[in-house]
Amino acid sequence: MPTAETTDFKQMALARLADQAASQNDQQRAAAQVFARLDAPTRKHEEWKYLDLRQLLGQSYQLAPAQPQWAAIDPLLHQYAEDQANVLVFVNGQYAPEHSRVVSNPAQVVVCPLAEARQKYPDVVAAHLGQYAQYGDHFFAALNSAWAANGAFVWVKPNQTVAEPIIAHYVTDSSEASTLVHLRNLVVVGTSSQCTFIEHYNSTPSAFGGLTNLVAELAVGANAHLDHYKIQDEAANASHIGLTQAHQQADSRYYNTTISLSGQIVRNNLGISIDGSNCEAYMNGLMVLTGQTLVDNHTAVDHLKPHSQSNQLYKGLLDGRSTGVFNGKIYVRPDAQKTNAYQSSKNILLSDSATVDAKPQLEIWADDVKCSHGHATGALDEEPLFYLRARGIALEQARAMLMFAFADDVLARLSYAPVRDHIEKIIAERLRWQD
Repeated sequence: MPTAETTDFKQMALARLADQAASQNDQQRAAAQVFARLDAPTRKHEEWKYLDLRQLLGQSYQLAPAQPQWAAIDPLLHQYAEDQANVLVFVNGQYAPEHSRVVSNPAQVVVCPLAEARQKYPDVVAAHLGQYAQYGDHFFAALNSAWAANGAFVWVKPNQTVAEPIIAHYVTDSSEASTLVHLRNLVVVGTSSQCTFIEHYNSTPSAFGGLTNLVAELAVGANAHLDHYKIQDEAANASHIGLTQAHQQADSRYYNTTISLSGQIVRNNLGISIDGSNCEAYMNGLMVLTGQTLVDNHTAVDHLKPHSQSNQLYKGLLDGRSTGVFNGKIYVRPDAQKTNAYQSSKNILLSDSATVDAKPQLEIWADDVKCSHGHATGALDEEPLFYLRARGIALEQARAMLMFAFADDVLARLSYAPVRDHIEKIIAERLRWQD
């Protein structure tokens, strides 16, 4: 049953969609019709049982302000070395060309805003946009599919290794009012190609809270390799709801690492469809939370073909009154024999008020497979803490060392050193690490 708050949000969204109906394409109109039939999720929906969205959907959101506050935005765009990287910058969903640059050879890879790609590369966009992220029962994804016009577009051409990473910075500026931002990303990696794509989400500090609604689609071609990082570090009163869907063809590798550091409500939906033999899929996640941040990680890997493997490793360090959620699903279809699929969720509670909810799930229709899942949540282990203290290390320093070691096997998956160094610095400061 929708509440008055969620009904108001939906009516606001429908009014905005009606205003732009004349400029919508067929795909957007179809999504708008689906959105009109859906109710906003409540805790009565099984997939949203850990989230109370009433406050988030009860706010009055505006479109992007005409003049972003660049004095507050600029520091968020220069947090780590990017001299040898392709950089796209979006502020409140609007592309900022003066802060962006492309350094890779265009014969290897196309990097541009999605709105530009719709005009210049319509066949590539049409072949992939809206083909992987299903929104039939997803309220926010349907709204995104009806509304979103821009985000990052990456097209790696066949048989190319792109040495320079592609970094997309997304900044929400709610300095004037609560701002609703829709973002749409499309990454297409051609046959036997390789690249690294990094999404970095920030927001300016403000009395108003923003909401980012993201849909990202990633097509990984045969024998291709995509490293994909999602870094979410928004303001304590900003929220983020994202759906990321990857599709893998035979012999491909897709490595996803999601780092959640702050925000009010953060929902990361990550799905992988393994539609070919001999594929590898890795889903790594780390939450380092404090305050009243709630991060809800939902993962789903769908094994459709035989002789592939997937591995999910999610970890959390939770302090204050923060809450973490891990709901991981593994599907193994009848034709996906010889599948290896593993899932692990481990969390350390650093305060009595922090909580974690976990729900690992396996659905297997094949008989020649190896699948497992596990979950553990507890306080910091006292035995190694005693060992370090016995060697003269101060209590706070010893705790920080153990927590950093706990997070390290996820951080080690960040193969691009500038991003890894940046995240390690943030975590070290939060854990009060002293060199």
